[in-house]
Amino acid sequence: MAEILLKAQSISKSFVGVQALKDVSFSIKRGEIHCLAGENGSGKSTLIKVISGVYTPDSGHIEFDGHQYSKITPIEAINHGIQVIYQDFSIFPNLTVMENLALNTELAANRRFANWKRIRQIAEEALSKINVKINLDAYVGSLTVAEKQIIAISRALMFNTKLIIMDEPTTALTKKEVRNLFSIILQLKERGIATLFVSHKLNEVFEISENFTILRSGELVATGSTKDLDDRKFSYYMTGRTFEPRRFIPTDITPKPIFEADRVGIPGSFSDVSFSLHGGQIIGITGLLDSGRTELALSMFGMKPIKEGEYRVHGKAVAVKSPKDAIEHQIGYVPEDRLSEGLFLSQPIGDNIVITELDTLTKRFGVVDQKKRGDEVTRWVKNLAIATPNPDNACQTLSGGNQQRVVLAKWLANNPRVLILNGPTVGVDIGSKHDIHTILQELAKEGMGIIIITDDLPEVVENCSEILVMKSGKIVATLAAEEADEQKILSYML
Repeated sequence: MAEILLKAQSISKSFVGVQALKDVSFSIKRGEIHCLAGENGSGKSTLIKVISGVYTPDSGHIEFDGHQYSKITPIEAINHGIQVIYQDFSIFPNLTVMENLALNTELAANRRFANWKRIRQIAEEALSKINVKINLDAYVGSLTVAEKQIIAISRALMFNTKLIIMDEPTTALTKKEVRNLFSIILQLKERGIATLFVSHKLNEVFEISENFTILRSGELVATGSTKDLDDRKFSYYMTGRTFEPRRFIPTDITPKPIFEADRVGIPGSFSDVSFSLHGGQIIGITGLLDSGRTELALSMFGMKPIKEGEYRVHGKAVAVKSPKDAIEHQIGYVPEDRLSEGLFLSQPIGDNIVITELDTLTKRFGVVDQKKRGDEVTRWVKNLAIATPNPDNACQTLSGGNQQRVVLAKWLANNPRVLILNGPTVGVDIGSKHDIHTILQELAKEGMGIIIITDDLPEVVENCSEILVMKSGKIVATLAAEEADEQKILSYML
């Protein structure tokens, strides 16, 4: 039986009266792949920071590699072999791959002058440990998310690492990149390096982890072997709710389309794309990252105007050359990256909600009618169950799922007839994902036409009455919901 590497014993931690962790215990063996799961706000990040020495627990202790610690610093944690790879990877975009990989080694050796031959050798050795090749002279800012992640992993392995903690490592990766990451994690296992894999994605937990620990509201809900889990148990442990499997069946589709694409294209991105969207319908457009699906989404909202074909709204050809044009034709767009494209994170939640309808809330001389604004904010916070004690708080104080609800509210407040959602549940937890799907289905039942663009196949199958599969910039299959399953869709994608 493998030796215990890490043991967290009765860990509790609170912040200004908020109990972030309460009496949490779990263990990881050498070479084990262990999943730490929980919804946003469950205490995952706090537990990671206790293990890595960023936070000192109020009570309880950590046992690592046979030694017990009630308090440990980040430097001591690193020296003992604990490495954390956060979602931002903590790498320098303005430095080369070589410089990023060798920097910590050079600093640790207290070297005052750069020896570029030695620095290159350090970087080559770091990448060779996981058998990958990346241009050492490339600036990190120009690399893909997956390549940045590889650099972070390679750098972590340079310091006698025994445990790597990966915080939501697959959030921005394609399916192919996720498979490559899992291959690297399995390599680490063979070398006796344990991985604590932090995720709330059901399929990833089952695919890569041997054991699991699930937190909810700062408390340990369950820990054990992944073999003893199934979808139903996992969802219940995560949320405290039971979700019944279901498929959306449209009940009242408009006789005529409200939005049509007729052989639309942008050279080099996609071509000859045609489909019709009726009110009351949810269409899914799926494909791999380079399939052209994102460019198609941007073209429908005027951010990348089409060069071929035409879009029609209620049967009439329309020029959608800018987001302003799209909004005038009652088209709304929820972007793929809500943080940089969908929200003003430092601004109040309420301001983010009403931003698209400021003209209708403004009185003479450009003064906003505060009563109308307040009524609108209250209405959408209530209708979309946005969890906030005060809508005047900054949007960055919300969880990922609640931020996504704010983006939805922003567009729904503008009364769109067509709503395009690019990756509508990326980075949100199971409970919020279910709630967002329920909201979209209710909107469709009320007559809105909805387009979901995603590579999340369960999301497509569950919500869409028609599924378009894209590959190399073209529609390669159009499937009715009743004939579609994940395997069939995937066969067209690949």
